Amino acid sequence: MATLRPPPGSLPLNPAQRFPREVRSGPPSAFDEKGGMSAMNVRQEEVRNRILASLPADEFAEIAPLLEPVGLEVGDRLYDEDDVIRRVHFIEGGLLSLLSTLEDGTSIEVGALGSEGLGGLSILLGAERAAHTALVQIGGTALRVRAERAHEAFRRLPVFREKTLRYTRMLMSQISQTAACNTLHTVEERLARWLLMCRRRVESDRLELTQEFLSHMLGVRRSGVTVAVGILQQAGLIRHSRATILVTDPEGLRAASCECIKAMTEEYDSYLNE
Repeated sequence: MATLRPPPGSLPLNPAQRFPREVRSGPPSAFDEKGGMSAMNVRQEEVRNRILASLPADEFAEIAPLLEPVGLEVGDRLYDEDDVIRRVHFIEGGLLSLLSTLEDGTSIEVGALGSEGLGGLSILLGAERAAHTALVQIGGTALRVRAERAHEAFRRLPVFREKTLRYTRMLMSQISQTAACNTLHTVEERLARWLLMCRRRVESDRLELTQEFLSHMLGVRRSGVTVAVGILQQAGLIRHSRATILVTDPEGLRAASCECIKAMTEEYDSYLNE
């Protein structure tokens, strides 16, 4: 087998050093402070996760008692690559990045998900261990289920299984497109594409992101991200402050992006509109 090599100019990323915090058990304060769901009271009309919200009432009623609301903070790791998956996380808000790690420790984002999907998909498809590292890039909330209970629900509930498999097809398409994009397109084109998809997922023009995070997600040095951000800002497409990027011209950003944004947006919209 050929030895994996890091992308030119990429940085080593040791998740255990850079992002040491893992999601811990505890009170779901991120929900309760807002007067929303508690661990004993998850109502379908309050759920934002696409898969759970679209289930028929009888299937949701079977899953609801298994759901535990948790807060997700920037830098949380739901699991690392090759970890045994112990919980499935249905994302309610925020952004989760899926990272692939090479032999030298270099990591690059191969996929992302928000409230349209779930983290820990592999366990539902029969794999015990994670194919990627799952890292919270924009904080939010999730509903988590013990892996064995989620697998049992996937096996028994036909609509839940169908919707999860449809999400899987969308995610696999996104991962394939991202791999091609990372190989063929410039940093500023990839950054424009990434910001647009991030904006769609979190439903906000204001994205709380540092350039260090972006450098890991795009697999390039921070100096390369600085140049790309500067190009997009000079064109009037974004405004950048210390840890925030504001999308000011989405259509202009789309024009500055590569062709991948069209394929990714169409696949994403098709999934949401089913």
